[in-house]
Amino acid sequence: MLPGGGPLQRPDRLHSSGLNAHFTGPAGSFAEYIASTRAMLAQVHTGADSRQRIDGNAPFELYPQLRDGLHKPYRRGILLTHGLSDSPYHMRHLAAFFQRQNFRVMAVLLPGHGTVPGDLLDASWQEWGKAVAYGTGLLAGEVDELYLGGFSAGGALSVRQSLLDERVRGLFLFAPALKISWRARLANLHKFYSWLVPGAKWLDVLPDRDLYKYESFARNAAAQTYALIADLQAKMHGHPVTVPSFAAASMEDTTVDTMATLRFIDTMPHPLNRLVLYTTDPAAAAEWPKVEAVNSVVLEQRILSSAHTAIVLPPDDGHYGIAGGYANCLHYYHADAESYEVCRTRPDSVWLGELTRQNLNVGILRRLMYNPNFAALQDSMRRFIETLPEQTD
Repeated sequence: MLPGGGPLQRPDRLHSSGLNAHFTGPAGSFAEYIASTRAMLAQVHTGADSRQRIDGNAPFELYPQLRDGLHKPYRRGILLTHGLSDSPYHMRHLAAFFQRQNFRVMAVLLPGHGTVPGDLLDASWQEWGKAVAYGTGLLAGEVDELYLGGFSAGGALSVRQSLLDERVRGLFLFAPALKISWRARLANLHKFYSWLVPGAKWLDVLPDRDLYKYESFARNAAAQTYALIADLQAKMHGHPVTVPSFAAASMEDTTVDTMATLRFIDTMPHPLNRLVLYTTDPAAAAEWPKVEAVNSVVLEQRILSSAHTAIVLPPDDGHYGIAGGYANCLHYYHADAESYEVCRTRPDSVWLGELTRQNLNVGILRRLMYNPNFAALQDSMRRFIETLPEQTD
């Protein structure tokens, strides 16, 4: 994703910027990749909030306090990959956690993301895979023990890369997209007629107020995610993931199939595999020996359940947290203008949780964007890291 051409006026959000559909990483350092990507983002984001948008959507890196590697500068490192329609901003708090655990951290920006939603009209899952492979290769040159971490589609990309690269020593997966609706594979049928009806390229067109996540959703994005997962499932057939894997997911998730994550953690052979499962019924998870069940109902905070969007962000996040400026009320945008406005502007009058029918029947509902148990999640990850085998030669 290198900047191309001269200065660009910010394109309409539903059209491609022409800069961001393919991945072309520079031959040099990760710092050079960050700089070139920031330059590309600066061509698209030119408004009053451009600094925030560039900082939040750009790839980034963090260094640990200690250079404690045996053969390379650092003992452990992790590549973090964001989810579909998201940005590296969503990986910032996880990155800070891993830095405190003395990991070298890199976080990539997937092609089609971080600019305008129209850039996902042309992006492909293969280009996303190139970004992950690029970051993996650079990080492997600096660390003795290489780990991958990903949220949602970034989780699927991380698992896939682990099957392609024997240097990967473990996985950290957050609401990973290991299975989604079969309907997603039909999403690109629009290409046969969208030249007649341009709006057919979109599953939904929304205000796109969020600085760090697309709200409008291209059909191609769903189709590419389905194709990515199909490729991953084919690669896993007869080739289990043998590295230790930590996962966190919500049983009430309406975006991905959490049962697929449960089966992954339970059936993949490594004995250290663990899953933190947020659920409204913790007792029901007792049959899964590798599961740490967490009650996701926090009524004193008006939280009815966890959500797909809530796993990787803490309550004090300045944008998505309790006092943050963003409210996810998009489910009311087309259908109920009054509820949409109440949801956005009157936090004391709304409930928080996943967009399940049961939750929506309680009252006006914001989709939960933060994890009230984020501190405990970090404790669980820390315990998992303490069990990981160390490289000794």
